[in-house]
Amino acid sequence: MVDEGRVVLKVQNLKKYYPITAGLLRRVVGHVKAVDDVTFSIPERTTLGLVGESGCGKTTAAHTIMRGLEPTGGKVVFHDRQLGAVDLATADKDTLYQVRRNMQMVFQDPNSSLNPRMTLLDLIGEPLLVYKQAKGQELIDRVAELLKHVGLRPEYMRRFPHAFSGGQRQRIGIARALALNPQFIVADEPTSALDVSIQAQTLNLLQDLQDEFSLSYLFIAHDLSVVEHISDFVAVMYVGKLVERADTHRLYHNPKHPYTEALLSSIPRPDPTTSKKRAPIKGELPDPANPPTGCYFHPRCPYAEALCSHEEPPLQEVEPGHYAACHFADKLSLRGVNDF
Repeated sequence: MVDEGRVVLKVQNLKKYYPITAGLLRRVVGHVKAVDDVTFSIPERTTLGLVGESGCGKTTAAHTIMRGLEPTGGKVVFHDRQLGAVDLATADKDTLYQVRRNMQMVFQDPNSSLNPRMTLLDLIGEPLLVYKQAKGQELIDRVAELLKHVGLRPEYMRRFPHAFSGGQRQRIGIARALALNPQFIVADEPTSALDVSIQAQTLNLLQDLQDEFSLSYLFIAHDLSVVEHISDFVAVMYVGKLVERADTHRLYHNPKHPYTEALLSSIPRPDPTTSKKRAPIKGELPDPANPPTGCYFHPRCPYAEALCSHEEPPLQEVEPGHYAACHFADKLSLRGVNDF
């Protein structure tokens, strides 16, 4: 179980709905439930991996947590080192301004997240100027120090982003996120746009920085092999809902939800001589504007029974610290990552 006294971020029943309008009067006729009743906690100095297929709501959840998007409902309690517990879902503009120096984000695409007209000195130094943390020679020294931390040479600070490779640009984004010495970083698929060898370097860098700066991460990815490498806990999303949550070892080796089993079977193996018994997911991801009745996964689930089609399973604790939203979580014997 998570020690509540050490939690840096607690998300409770988070919702983000987009209205669907129709007719001349643009009346609301429904909602796209991009994030629907999501709950999890992140202890200090740990990493929670948030995984699922594309379109399941991972990135929307991250932007809603950071208040880049306004939440429809729920709480996002952040334990700020200066202000204490702050509900980001209802915080005013002044409070968000103060809290955001301790919450930063690393974006998926370093090409679009870095202004091509700004040098590294401007990009990494901007947060320090906005929060009046440094200026002049002190700012230059601080940027040089940050570049060293992420494995780049300080003399690069006068260059523009186009002069760097994709992996180097992602390091620049990480340096910018570290500028204000935050407590918590959201990493939104930070390795998906990188080559495999560069992915490993970036993951190792994030882990080293976590130890050095006592950081907590929300790490979003669709590559489960990457998530296993960096995460202490894993939460699995499906059509806006959490369907399973546990510590990494337990979830990967003893999954309790059929969707998690299917995701684990899709992890590629480096040995081409071994045969692999996959558990492919049939069908398509449901429309979040018109999801199936009952369990959202039941039309694609090989273990579904009549109950699954009309009664939605709650996310409940199956074992200590292991939560699953499946009617038969305590009865199914599902395969772990080593069984495929």
